[in-house]
Amino acid sequence: MADEEAQIRKLQVANARPEDSGRGLAHIPRTLMAALGLTEGDVIEIVGKRSTPARAVLPYSEDEGLEILRIDGLQRANAGIGAGDYVEVRRAQSKPATRVVFAPAQQNLRLQGSGEALKRSFFGRPLAQGDVVATAGQQRMDNVPPHVAQHLRAPAYALQEIRLAVIQASPKGIVHIDENTEIELRPEYEEARESRRADVTYDDIGGMASTIDQLREMVELPLRYPELFQRLGVDPPKGVLLHGPPGTGKTRLARAVANESDATFHLINGPEIMGSAYGESESRLRSVFEEAAKSAPSIVFIDEIDSIAPKRGQVSGEAEKRLVAQLLTLMDGLEARANIVVIAATNRPDAIDEALRRPGRFDREIVIGVPDERGRREILGIHTRGMPLGDRVDLGELARTTYGFVGADLAALTREAAIEAVRRLMPRLNLEDHTIPPEVLDTL
Repeated sequence: MADEEAQIRKLQVANARPEDSGRGLAHIPRTLMAALGLTEGDVIEIVGKRSTPARAVLPYSEDEGLEILRIDGLQRANAGIGAGDYVEVRRAQSKPATRVVFAPAQQNLRLQGSGEALKRSFFGRPLAQGDVVATAGQQRMDNVPPHVAQHLRAPAYALQEIRLAVIQASPKGIVHIDENTEIELRPEYEEARESRRADVTYDDIGGMASTIDQLREMVELPLRYPELFQRLGVDPPKGVLLHGPPGTGKTRLARAVANESDATFHLINGPEIMGSAYGESESRLRSVFEEAAKSAPSIVFIDEIDSIAPKRGQVSGEAEKRLVAQLLTLMDGLEARANIVVIAATNRPDAIDEALRRPGRFDREIVIGVPDERGRREILGIHTRGMPLGDRVDLGELARTTYGFVGADLAALTREAAIEAVRRLMPRLNLEDHTIPPEVLDTL
């Protein structure tokens, strides 16, 4: 029993660097590696609400001496935990997989193609049924041992990162894909098991480190640890207002907070909630809050809130005034411990009714501005994470020359680069065929 306990350690979870996202690595203390008899690249099991495997590597230089485990957002979702939680870490063994079934991890994504292409992307990668994994592109492998890096240099499955759910894995337990593994790729999303959503995590948000910290204080802490505020004898925050230029990632940030908080996400698009019949808009608004209460903990995200809550003194229509009054009533009616937080976004904060901006409704206002050079470098790294980049691509130089670009602009830039690569490939394609030869894909 004592030997078994010695093979298990508890560590506090922290975020990995953005460039490590989707690679299945776990940075653990040197002392733990020695205690468990691990060398870099060995398989470990991370046990939270559920278990997930990873390959152990040494800690970042700034983490030397700290008892923390750094993993990415997908791994946190797979283990059912968040940053700051404690997990058990133990040595594990992976068995060769005889059969693995993948499916898209997003409901709006449909894939076509051979599962054999995935063998190159996930060759040697430890995984378990129920995990969500990402196809990784050809990235830098700094501070990664060569025998680990060879598993991470596989060609990307596509010109972008794709997240896949492991629907089935045989045999049971932790497995790895080898040359004899049969791989099936199902075209549409399937629910593998009840697990935390991983479509967007903090790893997918660039240039917003301080903003994420503020939102964690205002949103994630009350949803995950409501007892903190009960102990302090104060009500948790009810709402947060995000404002900034279009395309800066306000909606994406709200989704990431919901996923990392293990909360259900309820989206209200301001212009779409307006109805033509008397009382229809108010009814739609009430129904969203009712659904949020049933599925708590919940985040209600109101996009373009200025369109449904303008200053009542500046509008002549009674419908708009009634809708503002309904939103005020719903915000005031949120029980202190209902485990619901409202996040709203706008490009025009001065156009919102003043009553919504007082404490007790939207308790904090956070400005999301245009990213600086460092932020643009992070965003470019995120959007090119699954791309097979050429040796001459310098993301740092691109970040310097894209002054004034927001996240949406940089996403469009990387998308145009991918389209240009496809355009160069077009003369080599036979459009009558329904598949593209692997040797042609490898030239991208």
